[in-house]
Amino acid sequence: MYGLEGCDIKLVPAHAGGRNVVYTCEREGADARILRIAFLKDRSREQLRGEVEYIRYLFEHGGSVSDVVCSRKGNLLETITHQDHDFVVCLFEKARGKRLAEQHYRYREGVPITEYYYNCGKVLGKLHQLSKGYAPVHRRYHFQDKYNAAYIDQLLPDSLALLKWKLAELLNKLDGLDRSRESYGMIHCDFNDGNYSIDYDTGSITVYDFDNSCFGWYMYDLADLWKSGVGWVAAEPDAGKRQQFMTDYFNTVLEGYSSETWIEPSMLEQLPLFIQATIMEHLVDEFEQMRNHGEEPACDEELSYSIRCLEDDIPYWGFFHDMYASEAPFELEARKM
Repeated sequence: MYGLEGCDIKLVPAHAGGRNVVYTCEREGADARILRIAFLKDRSREQLRGEVEYIRYLFEHGGSVSDVVCSRKGNLLETITHQDHDFVVCLFEKARGKRLAEQHYRYREGVPITEYYYNCGKVLGKLHQLSKGYAPVHRRYHFQDKYNAAYIDQLLPDSLALLKWKLAELLNKLDGLDRSRESYGMIHCDFNDGNYSIDYDTGSITVYDFDNSCFGWYMYDLADLWKSGVGWVAAEPDAGKRQQFMTDYFNTVLEGYSSETWIEPSMLEQLPLFIQATIMEHLVDEFEQMRNHGEEPACDEELSYSIRCLEDDIPYWGFFHDMYASEAPFELEARKM
């Protein structure tokens, strides 16, 4: 289907919660590719078409993303049916460079790390600016289609009644926010250093893994980017120093972001709310994994920490709060269900 004969095809180890089977495809004298096979029934073919059409749009309009490679038939997606089960296949260009984790979180030698912070904001700002002019053929879902009070009430155990109430309150606040073209559109919805690669020669960033992309507020991606910064100072015991670092870090991110697009200052003021929304997304994902694996709901140290942030209205992921411990970041004693 894709002319991959003669390629060295290797399975990419799956991460927790992964929803696809992914392979690298390399052949001497040719650009490397990434082959993705979606096998779960939680996404329709139309939703997957919406994803790859959005990626193609971003690439064709100058977004720094890994482009979709068409099959020999000229299709962005192909479907293989085996034993009455559909496997939806797509191929991507492999992003140039490496992820930060592959470099043990060392940035380019001799270059200040602030370049990286700025470039993260800049590449995200470009994607959001392009989204403001995007008119989809096959539409992706809206953030609220998945994250709504009825679904969360059904997913979470009754022992988390306070959490359910707090999440319903959070969703009500989100529903009241502006959804104009400047504030709301297609977003990545999982923007972190695991989903882009850095060219260590130039510092340029290439974004991929749009599996969670949907219509939502641009501030959600910025909140994800804020959370990505905490790792640089998570071991600092002084809360004041952590807070100062995060202020400087996010200001640099916003400088890069603002070089490509504009965001309403009143939306920026909602950063604490959207950080809570990213915590909600993580919790929903964790409980979905438990359900899909047939496991009884349980709260480990990390989940317990996140739940307390939401139940007690502790802003900024508790990063500046007394509950945070630098020797055990983002962990609390596991709670019983």
